[in-house]
Amino acid sequence: MELRKGYKQTEFGLIPEDWEAMPLKKYCKSSAFGPRFGGELYDVNGNVATLRTTDLDLGGNIYYANMPMAQLDESKFKEHLLLENDFLITRSGTCGIAAVFKSFEKPVLPGAFLIRFRFKENINVHFFKHYINSPVGQRQMELISLGAVQKNISGTSLLNTLFPFPTLPEQTAIATALSDVDALISSLEKLIEKKRNIKQGAMQKLLQPKEGWEVVTIDQLILSGIIEKPLDGNHGDIHPKSSDFVESGIPFVMANNVYNRQIDLENCHYIKKEQADKLQKGFSITGDVLLTHKGTVGNVAIVKKINTEYIMLTPQVTYYRVKNYDSISNAYIEQYFLSDYFQKAIKDVSGGGTRAYVGITAQRKLPFIMPPTLSEQIRIATILSDMDAEIEALETKLEKYRNIKLGMMQNLLTGKIRLV
Repeated sequence: MELRKGYKQTEFGLIPEDWEAMPLKKYCKSSAFGPRFGGELYDVNGNVATLRTTDLDLGGNIYYANMPMAQLDESKFKEHLLLENDFLITRSGTCGIAAVFKSFEKPVLPGAFLIRFRFKENINVHFFKHYINSPVGQRQMELISLGAVQKNISGTSLLNTLFPFPTLPEQTAIATALSDVDALISSLEKLIEKKRNIKQGAMQKLLQPKEGWEVVTIDQLILSGIIEKPLDGNHGDIHPKSSDFVESGIPFVMANNVYNRQIDLENCHYIKKEQADKLQKGFSITGDVLLTHKGTVGNVAIVKKINTEYIMLTPQVTYYRVKNYDSISNAYIEQYFLSDYFQKAIKDVSGGGTRAYVGITAQRKLPFIMPPTLSEQIRIATILSDMDAEIEALETKLEKYRNIKLGMMQNLLTGKIRLV
């Protein structure tokens, strides 16, 4: 295969000719594992913060606020205390995640499952952080990880591993470009979190029972003819099996297909219509409000436009269908089911954990806050749905920027696109 002009072949693919493929030890002044000490020394009023592997994420972020405190004699751990721009890599469990230490109001010790590196001045630590956390860097981390169940990386293997290094000015240019995108992503994440908190506050205020409102049970809504009897999918021998799944047909919706007020009809399983037509229940149509009640409990979405006569539910999902649209709005049901009030009620009876379950009988006993007029329900649902739409638009934008960053990492950190 003919080499691209200006590039050379290395063990991690083509890189520019002016990049070096060098072992990390060429750039390293020192490295050390974090120290160990007894659990009895942890103290919320301690004088030293301790950084764990769980306080780092693949974006290279350190969650300083989560660090536990310990009461320690600093003089005994002086050589381990972190300095600004110390480079950290997780070495056990979720290994191979990198971060750069900035500063903290109190002294900070790295945990025993972190390796601390201090580099010479010919490396930009932020460039190397982006490289390690990129898909190509993570593949290298997997190659040097040992262990069948609990993966581990040794400091020696890291120091002897070859990495691609541009010139220092190009490292700095790449790090700046990727850090700018990180800052944009972080600002969007904070804005989304703020908008979610605003919506939670609005839900609590708007759904607080007022004079003339009723707190009824779902069973009372059924008996009053306001909603139909809620149903889930077929149980027992007639429940479709994995061998019944086909490439296309009637969507077979499980609990994991319902999330973020959406129903994932693209990635769900399908069954033949001939088989679906023979089933006894679980036929959900446009306008139904879906509620997950097994395994994943409390996810909610309205069935919107579908390309089939109906969708089929598994026994993990219940549909709620309005019978009297003059009395209740399905959009209000959805928003009420998403409220803290209802979510707490359903989780209190679910049993919790991976085996969480709330059967139809238990669901019918759950409380329902009922504004007296349809117009009031629609007003509340519209306000909250508009907030959801704003959050969803921001989440779409966030996903776009994350994909842009992924593309930038793929191109900049391999030298396919140069920043000089």
